[in-house]
Amino acid sequence: MDFNLSIPVRVLSGKQIVLQHAPQLRAFGKRCLVVTGGTGALKSGALRDVKAALITAEIDYTVFSEVGPNPLLSVCHKAGALARENGADFIIGIGGGSALDAAKAAAVYAANPAFAPADIYTCERKPALPLVLIGTTAGTGSEVGKVSVLTNDATGRKKSISGDDLYPALTFADPTYTMSMPYGVTVSTALDALSHAMEGYCTPKCTDIPALFGEKAVSLIWEGLCQLLETKENPGYAMREQLYYGSLYAGIALAYCGTAFPHPLGYVLTEGYGTAHGTACAVFLPAFLRRALVYTPEKANRLLAAMGTDADTFCRVVQALTDCDVKMTKDEIAAACTRWDAAVPNNFKQSPGGFTKAEAQALIEELLAVSC
Repeated sequence: MDFNLSIPVRVLSGKQIVLQHAPQLRAFGKRCLVVTGGTGALKSGALRDVKAALITAEIDYTVFSEVGPNPLLSVCHKAGALARENGADFIIGIGGGSALDAAKAAAVYAANPAFAPADIYTCERKPALPLVLIGTTAGTGSEVGKVSVLTNDATGRKKSISGDDLYPALTFADPTYTMSMPYGVTVSTALDALSHAMEGYCTPKCTDIPALFGEKAVSLIWEGLCQLLETKENPGYAMREQLYYGSLYAGIALAYCGTAFPHPLGYVLTEGYGTAHGTACAVFLPAFLRRALVYTPEKANRLLAAMGTDADTFCRVVQALTDCDVKMTKDEIAAACTRWDAAVPNNFKQSPGGFTKAEAQALIEELLAVSC
């Protein structure tokens, strides 16, 4: 057993939490850049509340709302430059995973004016500006983590950065902001959170503490996914709250443990075929569970027990919710897998039993190859 524990994120949660704790923002400075996507922050009401809180706290702000899905390095670099130009002392990120990850990258670029966009991957950096994050989806977990997944403009490929300076100094967690998510986004983000919890749980890094978060996460999220499949309708507030807090539990497990092979395989579907990130990762979850039952059976069975289901039911439900219609030729699959020629990703190494490029290619062929 072990009790190693470090969760350097302050989380304040509940309805109207942003407005109730507006004075907390004064600790971070007198000016900030608010980073959002095009619509989520606005439709959810989160941007309205943040603006009101900033006015109450007498903090000057500028809104940058150009973040799209799978945020581009160039867009994040532009946001960081704007933060510097306006003398921002800190960054507020509002939205789903893309907006929150972009806010983290913007905080890095703002603190490192000499960086070209791609330098964020390779160059030693000064610590990022302080971050305040507000999630509007129930899936990313970025509100409590230290990872930012970005898309390289030149290659179109997704790659993450990480560091303790990317943990938010403060997170406002209000499940109300997830009420505006459409059904498809609700399903995909919940699948993303489920992937975070399950993948992290089955890695060698998952010790006693993150295991507790992982088990709690899957118990909350699985019930929500089953309801979404049964009703084909968006849930009410009670289930929204359950899914959102489930995603935060999963996010903490993710911060400790990282992910396994479903995430890098999912990037193939996201980059090349526009499949939503959570759905793309979950396409590979049934195969992941089957592999875990072979190589880490105790962990896999504990996950199933926490969800109150069995392997066959799990696979049936996830396959029904993903319903992936992407088809690839074997040549397309081989070309996509060249991304793993240079080195075996850590996600592969910490998958149950290890995982190789050859196994990745064979799995993608099994699930997605067109019939000859």
